[in-house]
Amino acid sequence: MHLQLIRNATLRLSYAGQTLLIDPWLAPRHAVRSFGGRSRNPTVDLLMPVDAVLGGVDLTLVSHLHPDHFDTDPVRLPLDGPLLAPPAEAAALRTLGFTDVLTLEDAVTWRGLHITRTPGAHGTGTARAAMGEVSGFVFRADGEPTVYWAGDTIWNDDVARTIEQHAPDVIVVHAAGAQYEGTLIIMDAEQALAVCAAAPRAVVVATHLEAVDHATVTRADLRAAAARAGLADRLLVPEDGETLSLPAQAVTG
Repeated sequence: MHLQLIRNATLRLSYAGQTLLIDPWLAPRHAVRSFGGRSRNPTVDLLMPVDAVLGGVDLTLVSHLHPDHFDTDPVRLPLDGPLLAPPAEAAALRTLGFTDVLTLEDAVTWRGLHITRTPGAHGTGTARAAMGEVSGFVFRADGEPTVYWAGDTIWNDDVARTIEQHAPDVIVVHAAGAQYEGTLIIMDAEQALAVCAAAPRAVVVATHLEAVDHATVTRADLRAAAARAGLADRLLVPEDGETLSLPAQAVTG
């Protein structure tokens, strides 16, 4: 399995003979409004042409339609490409003109790849209400590690139950410590370490970093926290454009 971080939450996942694109945010630098009052977003450019991000993609997965996860104004994906999304997002994507949208209610098997939708909490209290519902995904296939892409969630019981139920080999977390009106809405360094503790045999990959202006945690912060906890070999913090190769035997042996 190969996982390439494009930018923020956007990933290309080579898995079970398929190329998956997750939450493609393709906007140029500063094309989107500020989220934290410090800068327009994204705060950094894509490191590759959009055509290179989209080339060879077999299926695009959309967790939710926040403006740092998917471009809607303007739409930057081909309207006829296959997408998979939870029910509300699938309906919205069809309204935007996408013509090949699969709805993910709970779980689906697609080309030998089993995809399960998972819950999360995009904050607490009024922040969670403002952010709305979000989803993550668990990927399973013969000969591949089980991958849990947690999505825009803080560490909570939903995440803990998903780890317990699915025993993932690889967990992708969003760990920039982004805040909404002072409330944490995705994981920070402490919560990323809590994921490591809950899944002691898994590799944890931290993404959603250094691309939005409401973030409070940097890559250096995460790497330092992992080093202090003795987890530098299990909490991986890729750079934009970096590809990680994670064969099943490397994460389960």
